[in-house]
Amino acid sequence: MIQKILEERVYSLGILLVITALITSAVFPGTFPTFENFSQILLNLSIDTIVAVGMMLLLISGAFDLSVGSIVAFTGCLTAYLMHFFNIPVPIALAAGLASAFLIGWVNGYLIAYQNINPMIQTLAMMGIVRGCALLVSGSGIQNLPYWFNAIGQSKLLGVQMPIWYMLATVFAFTFLFNKTIFFRRYYYIGGNEKAADLSGIQVKKMKMTGFIITAVLAGFAGILLSSRLGAALPTMGRGLELRVITAVILGGATLSGGFGKIPGALLGALFMGLISNIMVIARVSGYWQDIILGLILIGTLWVDKYLQKEYAGVV
Repeated sequence: MIQKILEERVYSLGILLVITALITSAVFPGTFPTFENFSQILLNLSIDTIVAVGMMLLLISGAFDLSVGSIVAFTGCLTAYLMHFFNIPVPIALAAGLASAFLIGWVNGYLIAYQNINPMIQTLAMMGIVRGCALLVSGSGIQNLPYWFNAIGQSKLLGVQMPIWYMLATVFAFTFLFNKTIFFRRYYYIGGNEKAADLSGIQVKKMKMTGFIITAVLAGFAGILLSSRLGAALPTMGRGLELRVITAVILGGATLSGGFGKIPGALLGALFMGLISNIMVIARVSGYWQDIILGLILIGTLWVDKYLQKEYAGVV
């Protein structure tokens, strides 16, 4: 029964989103149900969703990464630094930024998978290190970035800004990979029972390290996209993103114990968080209360996760 609930959390969350949107449309008919507002909601959550896809992968395997917010900042700042101060061509700067994210993910994955460092301790330490590197590289921020770089995040296709298309492409691509490839399906086996997966011949350590690399690269891509969209690279980018992403992913059907979750759930969880934030803005809720409410959502989400884990353990 509990397994069925976990598997169908995507659908129940989708229904909740529709109901919430309909009620809000009735309460705020002039401001909420507009193309401009919906586009803004999707644009605001596009960065979180791209990172959430990687976090969903990790939570399915039974791990998580607290350094993703710092990776977003550092990758964007490093890419901007190379273009602004050294006149590095945009494609090369983009490759260097993604390579730095790859390296950070490799270090996290190697130490966690092969040296048995606790994921929370390792990624928490990396969060501080990478955030410090972002400050060293960018100082108070870097502006006046090349036109072609800014066009990546500021251009539109069919009237919709490109970050939304990148977000949808990422979700669709990883949904296909998890549904159709054996490699990605193995993350469910690892999250469900790591020892059994190892005994069955799955290269658990290698796959765990690969998971951290994929998550870091997605965070790096999100950081480049955010810098492009803003037209500037700021060392404060991505602050608090890791908690928002974990909340969204758990809302979308993952559990901290691993073994459950679907990629579309990352999008729906992020969409729910974005929808709540948008409603609070329209309702003119104080920024202080917004932080409190989002914090309460995180606590409630963790309690639901704890309850489901407890019930499932009882069933087993």
